[in-house]
Amino acid sequence: MELRDYWLTIRRRWRLVVLAVLLATGAAGLLTWQATPLYASSAQLFVSTPSSDTGEAATGDQFATRRVSSYVDLVKTRKLSETVANELGGELDPSMLRSEISASVVPSTVNIVITAMDPDPVTARDIAQAYAQSLSLLVADIETPPNGGSPPIRASIVDNAQVTSNPVSPNATRNLALGVVLGLLLGIGIAVLRDLLDTTIGSSDDVAEITSAPILGNINSDPDAARKEQTVALAEATPWAEAFRVLRTNMQYVEVDQDHRVFVVSSSLPGEGKSTTSASLAITLAMAGESVALVECDLRRPTMAKRLNLDDAVGTTSVLIGRVSLEDALQTQHESGMAVLTCGPRPPNPSELLQSHAMELLVKDLRSRFDVVILDAPPLLPVTDAALLAARADGMLAIVRHGKTTKDQLQHALERVESVGAKCLGVVINLVPPKRSNRGYGYGYGYTYTYAPLDEAGKPPKVSRAEKAAIKAAEKASEKQGKRRRDSGDEL
Repeated sequence: MELRDYWLTIRRRWRLVVLAVLLATGAAGLLTWQATPLYASSAQLFVSTPSSDTGEAATGDQFATRRVSSYVDLVKTRKLSETVANELGGELDPSMLRSEISASVVPSTVNIVITAMDPDPVTARDIAQAYAQSLSLLVADIETPPNGGSPPIRASIVDNAQVTSNPVSPNATRNLALGVVLGLLLGIGIAVLRDLLDTTIGSSDDVAEITSAPILGNINSDPDAARKEQTVALAEATPWAEAFRVLRTNMQYVEVDQDHRVFVVSSSLPGEGKSTTSASLAITLAMAGESVALVECDLRRPTMAKRLNLDDAVGTTSVLIGRVSLEDALQTQHESGMAVLTCGPRPPNPSELLQSHAMELLVKDLRSRFDVVILDAPPLLPVTDAALLAARADGMLAIVRHGKTTKDQLQHALERVESVGAKCLGVVINLVPPKRSNRGYGYGYGYTYTYAPLDEAGKPPKVSRAEKAAIKAAEKASEKQGKRRRDSGDEL
């Protein structure tokens, strides 16, 4: 991954990064709040040698410098800790004292700093002072010659330990800053890892890795439209409705040599929005003046009758078994004017009916009657019905759900289509998260949606005025063509 890819990943998954930062900061704050405050107190000793002239002073200073590191090591000895414990009344354990005390040499000096840390600031002062005094006596005892006399070196206390009012631990500012940094690193790491392991389709590049079929539309998610009747929602000036108008425009360039076209609409698995897309596309085409028939071929889980408020007593199954004629089974959706063939009674053998010669004749009959026939087929992976239907039609529109359909699922679904000699005419990405930047182009446009696939950052490409005018002209031409066909009587 390049640096730009990391940035795009963070932009796509910024919520995950923010959540990690909040959790890490909260954990740091909780640990800081629960931690016992520790107070520090320090005493300082100066190591020197008695000298009477300048030459001896220089030699003594070198001697003291070599000795001072050894004296620091004496602070952690058991003997010194036991001595300090006795001086403090014997209530403190010597091993505990060794864990609370530390000593260091001030760089480039012969000064020793002894620091004690304890939850009680007075106790910390007493421990540091006691260690300084005991170390001074221990140095004098060790350095005293065996035959008596004055020691050649001594450690003198030059700064007594004091009681401090502010704890040195925990450091809330430091801990919270570390929490933010660690949370940020953790969030970015998880976001990148999840992006690398994520095989779902989220952009046009993901689709391009699987198939060369064009992306005919990006349908954004719109909860408000889902609660309304489709004809009402599609007539409104919303990005969701505009997305289907864009899909309708792009469909004009599919199978342009055919005057009467038959399309199968399917998806890899259930729940990806194929039926909603089928019905919405059919309604949008009918609103533009096309003669449209919507045929429900998902005989296992029919939804069109309920979705469009139509009767389901007779339908596709009734026509296939010869119980009623096509004219009697077709219903008109009054708001849009399109013809709908619902499922009808559910059959025990849906695959046999869809693969029958009667189904082939039904498709031919529908093709001769309508400009566009849309077959709402079952999902491709559970059953092979959609692939077989696509072989009898002009091709198939593959519906993929943004962030849910995986690349493997789409690839296996298209392989089933290709295995029967059918072709995928295009891909529609469904339930794309809406972007604020897609709410308007300006120049009189009250709504909009991308007229081309989203880029890697999830944003629409720039559209020039000339391109907008061309799209509007194409839509007007489609409406005029549909009107001429209706006037000539070339419809049911």
